Amino acid sequence: MAQKIAILGTGSVGRTFAERLTSLGYDVTIGTRNVDDTLVKTKTDSSGNVPLTTWLEERNTIRLATFTEAAQQASILFNCTKGDASVDVLTAAGAENLDGKILIDVANPLDFSNGFPPSLSVCNTNSLAEEIQRAFPSLRVVKTLNTMTAALMVNPALLVGDHAVFVCGNDEGAKQETAKLLEVFGWKSASIIDLGDITNARATEMLLPIWVRLYGKFKTPIFNFQINTDAAGQ
Repeated sequence: MAQKIAILGTGSVGRTFAERLTSLGYDVTIGTRNVDDTLVKTKTDSSGNVPLTTWLEERNTIRLATFTEAAQQASILFNCTKGDASVDVLTAAGAENLDGKILIDVANPLDFSNGFPPSLSVCNTNSLAEEIQRAFPSLRVVKTLNTMTAALMVNPALLVGDHAVFVCGNDEGAKQETAKLLEVFGWKSASIIDLGDITNARATEMLLPIWVRLYGKFKTPIFNFQINTDAAGQ
Protein backbone atom coordinates (compact mmCIF):
# COMPACT_ATOMS: atom_id res chain seq x y z
CA MET A 1 0.00 0.00 0.00
CA ALA A 2 1.31 3.44 -0.94
CA GLN A 3 2.45 5.71 1.87
CA LYS A 4 -0.12 8.40 2.63
CA ILE A 5 1.06 12.00 2.50
CA ALA A 6 -0.85 15.17 3.32
CA ILE A 7 -0.05 18.45 1.60
CA LEU A 8 -1.19 21.43 3.66
CA GLY A 9 -1.80 24.28 1.25
CA THR A 10 -3.47 24.54 -2.16
CA GLY A 11 -1.20 27.10 -3.84
CA SER A 12 1.69 26.71 -6.26
CA VAL A 13 4.01 24.97 -3.81
CA GLY A 14 1.37 22.54 -2.56
CA ARG A 15 0.33 21.63 -6.08
CA THR A 16 3.93 21.07 -7.13
CA PHE A 17 4.50 18.62 -4.28
CA ALA A 18 1.17 16.87 -4.78
CA GLU A 19 1.78 16.28 -8.47
CA ARG A 20 5.35 15.08 -8.03
CA LEU A 21 4.58 12.77 -5.10
CA THR A 22 1.64 11.26 -6.96
CA SER A 23 3.84 10.58 -9.97
CA LEU A 24 6.25 8.76 -7.64
CA GLY A 25 3.50 6.46 -6.39
CA TYR A 26 2.48 8.11 -3.11
CA ASP A 27 -1.12 8.42 -1.92
CA VAL A 28 -1.64 12.19 -1.73
CA THR A 29 -4.32 14.33 -0.11
CA ILE A 30 -4.29 18.12 -0.26
CA GLY A 31 -5.64 19.82 2.84
CA THR A 32 -7.69 23.01 2.84
CA ARG A 33 -9.73 24.83 5.45
CA ASN A 34 -13.10 24.37 3.78
CA VAL A 35 -13.47 22.01 0.82
CA ASP A 36 -16.69 23.54 -0.53
CA ASP A 37 -15.30 27.09 -0.34
CA THR A 38 -12.12 26.01 -2.14
CA LEU A 39 -13.95 24.15 -4.90
CA VAL A 40 -16.40 26.97 -5.58
CA LYS A 41 -13.61 29.38 -6.59
CA THR A 42 -13.59 29.95 -10.34
CA LYS A 43 -10.86 32.57 -10.80
CA THR A 44 -7.12 32.25 -11.06
CA ASP A 45 -5.32 33.16 -7.86
CA SER A 46 -2.77 35.94 -7.29
CA SER A 47 0.02 33.67 -8.55
CA GLY A 48 -1.82 32.86 -11.77
CA ASN A 49 -2.84 29.34 -10.76
CA VAL A 50 -6.02 27.99 -12.34
CA PRO A 51 -8.90 27.23 -9.94
CA LEU A 52 -8.18 24.12 -7.89
CA THR A 53 -11.32 22.46 -9.22
CA THR A 54 -9.93 22.68 -12.75
CA TRP A 55 -6.51 21.51 -11.62
CA LEU A 56 -7.92 18.49 -9.77
CA GLU A 57 -10.07 17.42 -12.73
CA GLU A 58 -6.86 16.67 -14.62
CA ARG A 59 -5.32 14.87 -11.64
CA ASN A 60 -8.11 12.66 -10.34
CA THR A 61 -5.90 10.54 -8.08
CA ILE A 62 -5.20 13.54 -5.82
CA ARG A 63 -7.86 14.07 -3.18
CA LEU A 64 -8.96 17.28 -1.49
CA ALA A 65 -9.98 17.20 2.17
CA THR A 66 -10.08 19.43 5.21
CA PHE A 67 -6.86 20.01 7.12
CA THR A 68 -8.21 17.70 9.83
CA GLU A 69 -9.07 14.85 7.46
CA ALA A 70 -5.82 15.15 5.54
CA ALA A 71 -3.74 15.06 8.73
CA GLN A 72 -5.69 12.11 10.15
CA GLN A 73 -4.93 9.92 7.15
CA ALA A 74 -1.27 10.76 6.60
CA SER A 75 1.98 9.56 8.13
CA ILE A 76 3.99 12.45 6.65
CA LEU A 77 2.79 16.01 6.16
CA PHE A 78 4.22 18.85 4.08
CA ASN A 79 3.70 22.40 5.27
CA CYS A 80 3.19 24.32 2.03
CA THR A 81 1.21 27.16 3.56
CA LYS A 82 2.15 30.82 3.85
CA GLY A 83 4.38 31.25 6.87
CA ASP A 84 2.06 33.63 8.68
CA ALA A 85 -0.73 31.04 8.50
CA SER A 86 1.23 27.86 9.28
CA VAL A 87 0.55 27.56 13.01
CA ASP A 88 -3.11 28.40 12.50
CA VAL A 89 -3.42 25.74 9.79
CA LEU A 90 -1.79 23.09 11.97
CA THR A 91 -4.08 24.07 14.83
CA ALA A 92 -7.04 23.53 12.49
CA ALA A 93 -5.61 20.11 11.57
CA GLY A 94 -5.74 19.17 15.26
CA ALA A 95 -2.82 18.40 17.57
CA GLU A 96 -4.15 14.88 18.12
CA ASN A 97 -3.84 14.22 14.37
CA LEU A 98 -0.22 15.41 14.34
CA ASP A 99 1.06 13.42 17.30
CA GLY A 100 4.29 11.59 16.42
CA LYS A 101 4.06 12.39 12.70
CA ILE A 102 6.70 13.99 10.52
CA LEU A 103 6.07 17.52 9.27
CA ILE A 104 8.35 18.57 6.43
CA ASP A 105 8.30 22.36 6.68
CA VAL A 106 9.15 24.09 3.40
CA ALA A 107 7.47 27.40 4.27
CA ASN A 108 9.09 30.76 5.03
CA PRO A 109 7.98 33.58 7.35
CA LEU A 110 7.73 36.19 4.61
CA ASP A 111 6.24 39.57 5.54
CA PHE A 112 4.85 41.59 2.62
CA SER A 113 3.19 44.25 4.80
CA ASN A 114 5.63 46.88 3.57
CA GLY A 115 5.58 45.70 -0.02
CA PHE A 116 8.28 44.01 -2.08
CA PRO A 117 10.88 42.74 -1.38
CA PRO A 118 9.47 41.04 1.71
CA SER A 119 11.11 41.02 5.12
CA LEU A 120 10.96 38.15 7.63
CA SER A 121 8.36 38.17 10.38
CA VAL A 122 10.72 36.16 12.63
CA CYS A 123 14.51 35.89 12.40
CA ASN A 124 17.83 35.92 14.25
CA THR A 125 16.67 34.41 17.55
CA ASN A 126 13.61 32.59 16.24
CA SER A 127 12.24 30.87 13.15
CA LEU A 128 8.94 29.66 11.75
CA ALA A 129 10.05 26.05 12.18
CA GLU A 130 10.79 26.64 15.87
CA GLU A 131 7.40 28.29 16.37
CA ILE A 132 5.74 25.23 14.86
CA GLN A 133 7.81 22.87 17.00
CA ARG A 134 6.98 24.79 20.20
CA ALA A 135 3.27 24.88 19.35
CA PHE A 136 3.19 21.11 18.64
CA PRO A 137 5.88 19.41 20.78
CA SER A 138 4.98 15.88 19.68
CA LEU A 139 5.19 16.79 15.99
CA ARG A 140 8.51 15.79 14.40
CA VAL A 141 9.36 18.96 12.48
CA VAL A 142 12.03 18.88 9.79
CA LYS A 143 12.97 22.10 8.02
CA THR A 144 14.19 21.60 4.46
CA LEU A 145 13.80 22.71 0.82
CA ASN A 146 12.80 26.28 1.77
CA THR A 147 15.86 27.83 0.10
CA MET A 148 14.80 27.25 -3.51
CA THR A 149 11.84 27.43 -5.86
CA ALA A 150 9.21 24.68 -5.68
CA ALA A 151 9.99 23.06 -9.04
CA LEU A 152 13.60 22.56 -7.97
CA MET A 153 12.57 21.21 -4.56
CA VAL A 154 10.97 18.16 -6.13
CA ASN A 155 13.26 17.81 -9.15
CA PRO A 156 16.86 18.92 -8.54
CA ALA A 157 17.84 17.68 -12.01
CA LEU A 158 16.29 20.87 -13.43
CA LEU A 159 19.58 22.52 -12.49
CA VAL A 160 22.82 21.22 -14.00
CA GLY A 161 25.49 20.15 -11.54
CA ASP A 162 25.57 19.48 -7.82
CA HIS A 163 23.76 21.81 -5.46
CA ALA A 164 22.75 21.69 -1.83
CA VAL A 165 19.64 21.06 0.20
CA PHE A 166 19.70 21.78 3.93
CA VAL A 167 17.97 19.74 6.61
CA CYS A 168 17.51 20.46 10.31
CA GLY A 169 15.30 19.19 13.12
CA ASN A 170 15.34 17.77 16.62
CA ASP A 171 14.34 14.22 15.72
CA GLU A 172 17.10 12.17 14.08
CA GLY A 173 14.71 9.52 12.81
CA ALA A 174 12.51 12.14 11.18
CA LYS A 175 15.52 13.67 9.45
CA GLN A 176 16.57 10.28 8.15
CA GLU A 177 13.10 9.61 6.76
CA THR A 178 13.09 13.06 5.18
CA ALA A 179 16.48 12.42 3.60
CA LYS A 180 15.14 9.20 2.05
CA LEU A 181 12.25 11.15 0.55
CA LEU A 182 14.64 13.79 -0.77
CA GLU A 183 16.59 11.04 -2.51
CA VAL A 184 13.36 9.81 -4.08
CA PHE A 185 12.93 13.32 -5.49
CA GLY A 186 16.40 12.96 -6.99
CA TRP A 187 18.66 14.63 -4.44
CA LYS A 188 22.09 13.02 -4.08
CA SER A 189 22.89 11.93 -0.54
CA ALA A 190 26.13 13.94 -0.66
CA SER A 191 24.12 17.09 -1.42
CA ILE A 192 21.87 16.72 1.66
CA ILE A 193 23.47 18.78 4.42
CA ASP A 194 22.24 18.12 7.97
CA LEU A 195 22.78 21.34 9.92
CA GLY A 196 21.63 19.96 13.27
CA ASP A 197 18.69 20.82 15.49
CA ILE A 198 15.65 22.93 14.64
CA THR A 199 17.26 26.22 15.70
CA ASN A 200 19.29 26.03 12.48
CA ALA A 201 16.09 26.88 10.61
CA ARG A 202 16.89 30.48 11.59
CA ALA A 203 19.79 30.37 9.14
CA THR A 204 18.01 28.68 6.26
CA GLU A 205 14.99 30.96 6.55
CA MET A 206 17.29 33.99 6.58
CA LEU A 207 18.61 32.95 3.17
CA LEU A 208 15.34 34.17 1.67
CA PRO A 209 16.31 37.86 1.40
CA ILE A 210 19.37 36.99 -0.70
CA TRP A 211 17.30 34.45 -2.67
CA VAL A 212 14.77 37.15 -3.60
CA ARG A 213 17.54 39.50 -4.75
CA LEU A 214 19.25 36.79 -6.78
CA TYR A 215 15.93 36.05 -8.45
CA GLY A 216 15.72 39.70 -9.41
CA LYS A 217 19.27 39.61 -10.74
CA PHE A 218 19.02 36.41 -12.80
CA LYS A 219 15.33 36.76 -13.82
CA THR A 220 14.80 33.04 -13.21
CA PRO A 221 14.02 31.02 -10.07
CA ILE A 222 16.00 28.00 -11.27
CA PHE A 223 19.16 28.50 -9.22
CA ASN A 224 20.48 27.17 -5.94
CA PHE A 225 23.43 27.23 -3.56
CA GLN A 226 26.47 25.01 -4.04
CA ILE A 227 28.71 24.39 -1.03
CA ASN A 228 32.43 23.78 -1.61
CA THR A 229 34.58 22.80 1.37
CA ASP A 230 37.95 21.79 -0.11
CA ALA A 231 40.67 24.40 0.32
CA ALA A 232 42.55 25.38 -2.83
CA GLY A 233 45.60 23.22 -3.38
CA GLN A 234 44.60 20.60 -0.83
